[in-house]
Amino acid sequence: MELASERELAGLCRALLGASRGASPALVDACAAAIRSGADPLGDALCALRSPAERRPLGATYTPSTIVDAMIRWAAQRAHPARVVDPGCGSGRFLLAAGRAFPRAELVGVEIDPLAAALARANLAAAGLTSRARVIEADYRALALEPIAGATLFAGNPPYVRHHAIAPRWKAWLSARAAARGLAASQLAGLHVHFLVATADLARPGDAGVFITAAEWLDVNYGRLARDLFAGPLGLVRLDLLDPALRAFPDAQATAVIAAFEVGGEHAAARIRRVRSLDALDPLTGGRPLSRARQAGEPRWSALTAPRRAGEGIELGELCRVHRGQVTGANRIWIAGGDTPPLPPPVLIPAVTRARELFAAGAELATSAPLRRVVDLPGDLDQLDQEARALVDRFLSWARARGADRPYVARHRDPWWAVRLLPPAPILVTYMARRPPAFVQNRAGARHLNIAHGVYPRQPMTPAALDRLAAALRATADRAIGRTYAGGLVKLEPREIERLRVRVDPTP
Repeated sequence: MELASERELAGLCRALLGASRGASPALVDACAAAIRSGADPLGDALCALRSPAERRPLGATYTPSTIVDAMIRWAAQRAHPARVVDPGCGSGRFLLAAGRAFPRAELVGVEIDPLAAALARANLAAAGLTSRARVIEADYRALALEPIAGATLFAGNPPYVRHHAIAPRWKAWLSARAAARGLAASQLAGLHVHFLVATADLARPGDAGVFITAAEWLDVNYGRLARDLFAGPLGLVRLDLLDPALRAFPDAQATAVIAAFEVGGEHAAARIRRVRSLDALDPLTGGRPLSRARQAGEPRWSALTAPRRAGEGIELGELCRVHRGQVTGANRIWIAGGDTPPLPPPVLIPAVTRARELFAAGAELATSAPLRRVVDLPGDLDQLDQEARALVDRFLSWARARGADRPYVARHRDPWWAVRLLPPAPILVTYMARRPPAFVQNRAGARHLNIAHGVYPRQPMTPAALDRLAAALRATADRAIGRTYAGGLVKLEPREIERLRVRVDPTP
């Protein structure tokens, strides 16, 4: 449905803004005037009508005008596009800003949600941009763009949807498109990575782009494809990482990054910086140089945005490796409970199975008495004596009857019953929480599941050296930079912990 007239726009305004408030012609006129002045009352109304949880399946997070304007202003200083494409245009905020900045450019929005597409058309109509704008209701990954004379600017906020909600056929599409470029794709990549691949397929030398996305691709293994694209065909020009403490999006607590690129550009280096306030975001300038060679070879990019200061210490990864705890595949089976059949005590291992156990411990876990027991059976059951083997066989029959051999994890380990807990880590770290991470000395020698990470020194450390290291890590807790998700959940991956800079005497 093309909303190309004031009558159609008025009808939508009444439906969204006036159903419960007695819409009047004056209200509709005010709505249209607000759109023409650069506001987005229709998008605001949609965000009020649909909660963040309702919009999350489509990755619909609407970008504040402060960020939109900064991104489009950067593009206006670098590009003279004949066409502007927004891959997931929502209500059209980037298209409206681009329409003002590039008065001759064709505006193309791609949006899979029919209602959001209707709002974008209404906004474009109210702003007087209908004659050179179109909104296509489609999946961006299936888009084909006709050749034009001139450059295309890709600008927007590609939707963030985690891999769990991406259909298998699209995961296969990602692998095929990456392989066509000689690159590897992970099936754990989020939808924003899919959109970067689609952009690389659509773009031509001379095109440019500026996207804001979730920042996780900077560091995680499944973001390698995104890093390869920016270090290669997409031609990264600058990277602005918004400080995780910023509430860049009012309805989504997520760490965000702005990536600007010029396709086919021969840039020896990109500029990177960390932005600590929205006031400092505009203009997108400054930052440290990051060479093309280092882009291709550096496995973790967000650390490169942190300013180097004298005396700030060394990265934890120089002293220790950090490993996530073991995954059982079925905690209800492998964490012993009241209905668990009797087992030999040696296979019932005290382990940290809840983050709150570490928070409650404080600076050190002194005893394993309060912890639950994880069933950690040997791979070779023949090493058990006759009495123990009888108990284990009875347990395995019970576990199999409850489907413990069928989950993905069990089917991909040999044998299926061998959880294989990691050795006790001298220091344990919480993985996800709505508070800074806890660094706890593991004096109890407890094992840990995947709700925590273990810090393992590369070389043996004395108790005194471990004390100093643990104290230094606790001093960094408020500065630990992970990824922030909706609801304020902060997630720290092992490599992110290894990047923490600690002031500590490295003497073992």
